[in-house]
Order: sequence, then structure tokens, then C-alpha cells
Amino acid sequence: MGRYRRLATTIDDAAGEAFDKTAKLLGLGFPGGPAVEKAAALGNPRAVPLPRPLVGSSEPHFSFAGLKSAVARVVDQYKAEDIAASFQQAVIDCLLDRTRRALQSVDATALVVAGGVAANAGVRNALERLAGEHGMRFVAPPLWLCTDNAAMIAWAGAERFAAGLTDPLDFPARPRWPLDPGAEKVRGAGVKA
Repeated sequence: MGRYRRLATTIDDAAGEAFDKTAKLLGLGFPGGPAVEKAAALGNPRAVPLPRPLVGSSEPHFSFAGLKSAVARVVDQYKAEDIAASFQQAVIDCLLDRTRRALQSVDATALVVAGGVAANAGVRNALERLAGEHGMRFVAPPLWLCTDNAAMIAWAGAERFAAGLTDPLDFPARPRWPLDPGAEKVRGAGVKA
């Protein structure tokens, strides 16, 4: 607890943001993740040619803003279900590629996923298979805890409190607080530091 090494980050939109924006573009409602997943189940994941940002790149980071922009350009050309399925598959392909690359640079015993995107069955199944290919355990919270990162943050706070790690009440709050402040800076206008 409290010792983290950031291997990569997003240089613009995160996967969850891209799901929410895609759902909005397709008129599917909010939160976007479950809405896109439901529509994707009725579509063809190969129907819409969408990019796979940074797939095959030597840099470790993620990028989903271009994928979201590509969805905006085709929204009137294909069925919403096909766009949702193709978008979801593009995200899965990106996550697999970037995670596979990260696993080459660490000696890990488990692949842990959390947050809203971890509730997506396609994402979860693909990452679980990837962990198996590397002889690793796959760890993910129960689906009801994957609705938002707030549950992850609250759990981390409870663990720190139980370990006696507390801060005074006048400690300054920050909207973004990197887990690994010593990590290398990342390019990109939307860097989530």
C-alpha cells in the first residue's frame, strides 16, 4: 500500500470518457459504458472501420480522443449498434495491446483491473484471457463495485485509515492526485497528471 509505479497513462481521453462520449454521440444515455455495451451486443464489431490509437506503438501510453472523434464522423453512416460494437472492439484491442506491452516490462504475479470500464464484459474477458496467457492471476472487483472509481478511492482510504495513515482535516484537496508523482512526464494536451 502506498508504493506505486505508473507504467503508462492517457495522453488525452481515458477509456471510460470515450465510452461516455460515444454513448452521447449515439444517443444512448448516461452512464455510457453500460449503454454502449448493451447496444454493442446487438451489433457487428467489424462493421465500422475505426482506428486503434497507439496500437503497435513503442510508447506505453493510451489515447482514446481520436477514436471518439472517429465515432463522431461516422455516426450518421452506420447503425448505432454496429458503431457501438466496433467502438467497443477498438477499445478492447487498444487495452490489450497496451497492457501486453506493459506486462513485458514488469515482473508481476497478477493483472488487476478496476473502475467503470472493468465492468464491461468484453473488456474483462479479454484482459482475463491476457492474464492467463502470461500465467498471471486476474483480479477484478465484483461488478457492483465497478460502477465508478469512487469505490476504489474509498477502499484505498479505508485501507490507509486502518493502517494508521491519516492527514489533518486542513490537508489541501486536489482534483487529480498522481499515485506515482515521480513518474516520467507524458506528452499530450489532456494529460491526466
